[in-house]
Amino acid sequence: IIAGKTLKIPGTATSSSSSAAKPANTTTSKPTTTSTPTTSHTVKAGDTLGALASKYKTSVAAIKTANKLPSTMIYVGQRLVIPAEASTSTDVPQRVGSTFLHYTYPDHVVAAANVNLDALITAGVPSRAEMQSLVRQTAIDMGVDPALALGIAMKESAFKHDSVSPANAIGTMQVIPSSGEWASDLVGRQLNLLNPKDNVVAGVAIIRQLVRTAPSLDVAIASYYQGYGSVTRNGMFSDTKQYVAGVKANMATFK
Repeated sequence: IIAGKTLKIPGTATSSSSSAAKPANTTTSKPTTTSTPTTSHTVKAGDTLGALASKYKTSVAAIKTANKLPSTMIYVGQRLVIPAEASTSTDVPQRVGSTFLHYTYPDHVVAAANVNLDALITAGVPSRAEMQSLVRQTAIDMGVDPALALGIAMKESAFKHDSVSPANAIGTMQVIPSSGEWASDLVGRQLNLLNPKDNVVAGVAIIRQLVRTAPSLDVAIASYYQGYGSVTRNGMFSDTKQYVAGVKANMATFK
C-alpha cells in the first residue's frame, strides 16, 4: 500500500453474510436500508494490507475483494473499505508456508503471500521461456546487463512467475511489496507486482539502482537478496554469499 490512502472499515456483519459471496438474484425483496457502519483509515507510510488485516481483525483477501485491488500494493493517502468480518483462511489455499531457510515470517505476511500466489495461479502466467525472454529484453531496454538480470531471475524463481515466498516476495523477480513501492518511485509509475511485465520492470529497476550505488558487483547482487542497508551494516550472511555465487554461476550461462 502507498502512504496517504484512506481505508474504510465496516463494522461487524451479520453471521449469514460472506465478503466473497455475491447477492442472490432470485429474491424479490429490496435491500435493507441499514448500512454496515464503516471506519475510515488513511494509508500511511509503512502500512501493508497484511498489517491492516491483522489490526482490524479481517483478512488480506477480504480487503482486496472489497476494494477490487489487483495486488497487495497500496499507496499513501489511499482509502480502502475493510470488511470487519473476514473470510476464513480456508477461502485461500495455504500453499505458502511460514519459513524459508532459517527465517520465519509473521502470520500476516504469510497470509498476504498466499493471497498473491492464489491470484497468480487463478489468473494464469506466461511460460518460463516467455518470462526469460521478457527479463532479457527488459534489461536491455533499461540499460542493465542482461546476464545479470537473467542470473538473478534464475536464482530467484527459475523464471516461474507463479512463485511467492513466505516473505511475500512475488513473481519472477521475487519483489516484496515495499521494494515494489521503491521500484515504482524509481521508474515514475505505479507497478503491479502480479503483472509479469511490471514485476520484471520492478526487479530490473532495483538491480540497476543497486549496480549504480554499490561499491562492487558482488555487493549489488548481495543487496538484491539481503538488502543494501543490511549488507552495509552486517556484511554478507553465509546464505547471501551462497546466493551471490549462485547468481554469478547463472550469469556465466547467459553470456
